[in-house]
Amino acid sequence: MNTLLRSTFVVLISVLTLSACQTPDLSNQKAQTINMPTVVVNLDSDGDGVPDDLDQCPNTTENVVVDERGCPEITSLIGMPPLMEYRAFFTKDSSELLPQYHDELDRVAEQMNNYDTATIKIESHVSKDEVSKASTSMLQSNSLAKNRALIVKNYLILNHRIEPSRLTTLDCGIKGSIAPSDTEEGRSMNRRVYSLVTDLKNHKANYHQNDLGSNRCIEF
Repeated sequence: MNTLLRSTFVVLISVLTLSACQTPDLSNQKAQTINMPTVVVNLDSDGDGVPDDLDQCPNTTENVVVDERGCPEITSLIGMPPLMEYRAFFTKDSSELLPQYHDELDRVAEQMNNYDTATIKIESHVSKDEVSKASTSMLQSNSLAKNRALIVKNYLILNHRIEPSRLTTLDCGIKGSIAPSDTEEGRSMNRRVYSLVTDLKNHKANYHQNDLGSNRCIEF
């Protein structure tokens, strides 16, 4: 009898031990989802401090002060009309003035209409891959560069009635490069028009160092 009770007790202990060691069934538990925060990166390709999605004047040259739209600031001296820079960049082999450069050119015209003695110099430039090998060794008249300057000049004349005598156009060819020509990014920076509005009767204007090129350009 005692032997039977001991055997029954051992079996009962074994069953309880196996029950305690069994792995619980997790199939009915709900899966947990971890929400990771999304990081939004605002690109600023030209490094002017204005994100690309808000920048109305892309490809701003280094060290140029810009406003909240990413366009060059107007600077002025007391008693003198403002000095204003204008830049437009072009696609390869094109002289079409892209829409994103219209608003800034309208501001240029507004300043010229406010100060009837103000004048503008319009420098036109091309990249090395836009000219033939024969013309890279010397400064020659380049029809593409001329057309880029003329598109800006004609915009001011036809849309804002600026007197042609107040507009000077210069063909700079490839002599006024502001970026290396061994990369597409550099070449795209050189396909441009650079303009400066000032009143030469009242004060001498200094071109931005990176765009200084008038002494190597041909007026036409």
